[in-house]
Amino acid sequence: MKTWTILFDIDGTLTTSSGAGAGAMETTVDQLFGASEFPEISMHGRTDKSILQELFAAIGVPHDDTFEQFNRQYCLNLPQSLVDRNARLLPGVEPLLEELAELEQVELGLLTGNLKQAAEIKLRHVGIDHFFSFGGYGDLHADRNDVAVEAVESARDAIGDRFSADHVWVIGDTTNDIRCARHVGAKVIAVETGGGSTKSLEEARPDLQIPDLTNVKHWLNQLKL
Repeated sequence: MKTWTILFDIDGTLTTSSGAGAGAMETTVDQLFGASEFPEISMHGRTDKSILQELFAAIGVPHDDTFEQFNRQYCLNLPQSLVDRNARLLPGVEPLLEELAELEQVELGLLTGNLKQAAEIKLRHVGIDHFFSFGGYGDLHADRNDVAVEAVESARDAIGDRFSADHVWVIGDTTNDIRCARHVGAKVIAVETGGGSTKSLEEARPDLQIPDLTNVKHWLNQLKL
């Protein structure tokens, strides 16, 4: 029996953190470089590697020399920022994950622009880290399409013979999530809880667009599980 692989974005899809990641980055920039002015950078739907490349260029810091040091300090600052910004689960997330985890033919993974360690910190903060055992992350890739490839390869390795490339869904909240899902031939669900406007998501033509993840039974029926 082939398995359905369901890959979740984190920020704006599973959780809302009111800019906790940006806040931790701002603190880290100040601590390491004494730069109290944080440049305006769009973060929705992007990878941390892409964001940090733009950030370092804006403050005049060499990317390759600083990336690992910055990431270590950022991940030290992130837990407190999640507390300060009241990071929390979005509606319907926990019952949905519990429902999916009970299904023998479903495996859950991540497709996120977050650094792997940052993703683990964010999910642990809201108590859902145990649902995910594989994924693609923003450590190595500036382009989210490459993260999607990593996520699918990780799923293939984790699931083995039961993996099917025709049974992959991506759930995200931005047009970049839709774009990268299509890049790996996956179907995609767009949720209107994060960085993408309703109109922009519609124009990107997801297979399913829903306000949030509260109606678990309806959602499972749409997936034909």
